[in-house]
Amino acid sequence: MSQSTESFAAKRSPRQNIVVAIPFTDLQRERLTHVAPEAVFSFNGKDTASASDVASASIVMGNLSPALLSSATGLQWVQLASAGADAYTAPGALDTSVALTNSVGAYGQAVSEHMLALLLSLIKKLNLYRDTQSVHRWTDHGGVKSLVGASVVILGLGDIGTHMASLLTALGAHVVGIRRHVPASLPPHVERVLTLDQARADGTLSHADVVVSFLPGGGTTHHLLDAEFFTSMKPGSYFLNGGRGSVVDTDALREAVVSDHLAGAGLDVTDPEPLPATDPLWDVDNVFVTPHVAGGYHLPAVLDNVADICVANLRRFLAGEALHNVVKH
Repeated sequence: MSQSTESFAAKRSPRQNIVVAIPFTDLQRERLTHVAPEAVFSFNGKDTASASDVASASIVMGNLSPALLSSATGLQWVQLASAGADAYTAPGALDTSVALTNSVGAYGQAVSEHMLALLLSLIKKLNLYRDTQSVHRWTDHGGVKSLVGASVVILGLGDIGTHMASLLTALGAHVVGIRRHVPASLPPHVERVLTLDQARADGTLSHADVVVSFLPGGGTTHHLLDAEFFTSMKPGSYFLNGGRGSVVDTDALREAVVSDHLAGAGLDVTDPEPLPATDPLWDVDNVFVTPHVAGGYHLPAVLDNVADICVANLRRFLAGEALHNVVKH
């Protein structure tokens, strides 16, 4: 997804019909209405927006279904509450004349802290201690590992990836970032930046103690992390996925952890979602699964960040200025 900007030729009329399907607080709603006092706002939940309101909307904020958005013949701009935009960039999902922006930058703290918690739980075996606590057993699960001096590879060095890198380096880890293109200057908190092919070729991947994926979904990343990928990882290493479940071949990951080639996996996203109740991953001791909650609104700062993005972009839209976080579709 792109974080580039898009310009508008002229100022927009302040008399916009704006549907907001994000659970903003009263104060956050007031911030929006203050930016566009002449606009007509309809505040709804994601599942309660009425078809009539959407049909007359010129702006939609939130992740309403593309099918519902298709009824809005005067739609000019959709501001997503999520960082991911897969459902809206699929062919035919949204008219290309409609500006599409996401909320990249809102989730870095929440997702990185969640994924670090999963990682620490796995390497300190806290998940196993929780299991034995639930059956009232006083059991020692043996040796643990540390992040001090550990080699960590982060796939996807955007907002969330750089937040994760800062947390890991603070705990003494050595971090290598993986991006599609190597930047001219080194981002903070990483020692090197490579492409995935370079990391495979020079042994970086095969020597990593931990691999964390924050890769987005989409055609180019679908099942990118397959059996060959997991086989190439260091025996006894850990894998975490806080990006999109579709990036991972679930069968290949399951084999890697069941065979103990990997010491453990921490997953906030799976393929499919929800993970079927019959999937053996649920019962693997060294797998920690959470139901795609790292990037929700459980941390209040996330909703504050989304509100900041919406307010700033609404101001830009009405002034005919470049929007931030434009997604190409």
